[in-house]
Amino acid sequence: MSTPDVTVVVAVYNTMPYLTETLNSLVKQSIGRDRLEIVAVDDGSTDGSGAELDKFAARYPDTVKVIHQANSGGPAAPSNRALELATGRFVYFIGADDYLGKEALERMVACADEHGSDIVVGRMVGTNGRYAHQALFQKNDPDISLYDSALPFTMANIKLFRRELLERHEIRYPEHLRVGSDQPFTLEACVNAKKISVLADYEYYYAVKRVNSSNITYSSNHLSRLHCTAEIMKFAAGLIEAGPKRDWVLRRHFIWELWKLVQDDFLALDEDVQQEVCKGIGELADLYFTDGVRDSMDVRRRVRIGLCRAGALEELRETIRSEAEFGAPPLVLEDGRAYVSYPGFRDGPGLPDRLYEVLEPEPRMVADNVRFVSASWEQEADEITFVLAVKVGVSGGTGSPVVRLMEGQLPKSTLSPGGRRLSDGHELPSLVGEFKAAPDDEGVLLHARIPVERRKAKLAVRVYVDVAGSTYEIPLKTRGLPLPLARRWRHDHPHRVSANANHRGQLIVTTAPLWEPVPGIGERLLTQVYQRQWLRRRLARLKRKVTR
Repeated sequence: MSTPDVTVVVAVYNTMPYLTETLNSLVKQSIGRDRLEIVAVDDGSTDGSGAELDKFAARYPDTVKVIHQANSGGPAAPSNRALELATGRFVYFIGADDYLGKEALERMVACADEHGSDIVVGRMVGTNGRYAHQALFQKNDPDISLYDSALPFTMANIKLFRRELLERHEIRYPEHLRVGSDQPFTLEACVNAKKISVLADYEYYYAVKRVNSSNITYSSNHLSRLHCTAEIMKFAAGLIEAGPKRDWVLRRHFIWELWKLVQDDFLALDEDVQQEVCKGIGELADLYFTDGVRDSMDVRRRVRIGLCRAGALEELRETIRSEAEFGAPPLVLEDGRAYVSYPGFRDGPGLPDRLYEVLEPEPRMVADNVRFVSASWEQEADEITFVLAVKVGVSGGTGSPVVRLMEGQLPKSTLSPGGRRLSDGHELPSLVGEFKAAPDDEGVLLHARIPVERRKAKLAVRVYVDVAGSTYEIPLKTRGLPLPLARRWRHDHPHRVSANANHRGQLIVTTAPLWEPVPGIGERLLTQVYQRQWLRRRLARLKRKVTR
């Protein structure tokens, strides 16, 4: 048998019924079985996975090799054993509950041969609600760097590796790590690779979240994940000397793995576990949380890491608790800088202001600090005014926030962050209405009185706030609070104005005629006809109520 182009390694432990789809996706690859070798290691499965592997080996004896061994406790040992048996020019690793796009291997091998790539990363997508980081897969790129791309956030081993690279540098999985053993393996390969390519033009890999979330990543507890992350960071620090390159790689662990340990579920942990997690993150911060890493992180993550480093467990709990219940705390503006007043800001553990500074405020953070309070109508003769109260959690050196009634929708890209930062020079219509801002310790209570025109229009209620030199446009959400009843302009051709929440919960003011004039019929005559019809319907409803 000639040397296969690619050996696919499958480490298997109790993955039925997902394993069947995994294997089918491999033997049906467009690259052809004559160019393919599959080495599957059954790591002591008890659910029939071993028998399923044997069935495929019997059906495809020239392609599928199966090894059975006692359970080792993780995917590292079976992956290493498969590597010893691999003969392909390239090696590809797949989870035993995931599957490949039909052309995946053929496309990746062709890319590696065309560009001389040591590693090829094909676009991965999640299924059943599994998250797959997409920042790396914006376009095809034949030559990317580990140190200035999103590659550190895609450190899973689901990549095509040149086997000669692995053998020359004796790259293997650390078998003492139950979770995350693929990260040191992948990182070492990336550090030593001469060329790494990315393919984003096809769905190469489908990562499956099992119905019961029993994937080893999802079933691990806080302390085991903390331990594994510490091992991985230590390994990375040994490969890459201190400086911007190391910072670029290690920031991933602060932004991703360590951040996950101090989210809402942290509050449900036993206190001794909380203390151990806080201490462990603090120790890692002492080693690797450089100014460069700190300033590259958003303030939410940065503050929680900083509180762990200071051993401020009570402030950490309060930060998680209050943000889960109320959203981001108020912004404090001073001398052109913006700070978030999380617990510990200029109090308690004495952490530096820089930790709380918002270096480039995100629209989501500003939007979280804009809250609808109340709305009503004021009517005098044929003039209707929209009266609105809004709480804006921004204090200090900001211009008074204002409200505009705007036609049209914001871009879809603003939906997730809840608003947008306006570019320099962005022109807005003239401000209409009266505004009074009452500052307090939590920001500004804004009262707005905006006259509404008698016409046909659908107007979005948007708040405009200046923060650290930029203006933010935030659609006002009603948050389920009551809205005033509709009003009418009393006129020969009456109009109606109403305030409602749209399907996104955003406050919309709608003005429209109660009926549209029919061409060829005098407006006054039409008005009389509709008035009589309305009166008849009204009398009929009153009669029905009386008879009940």
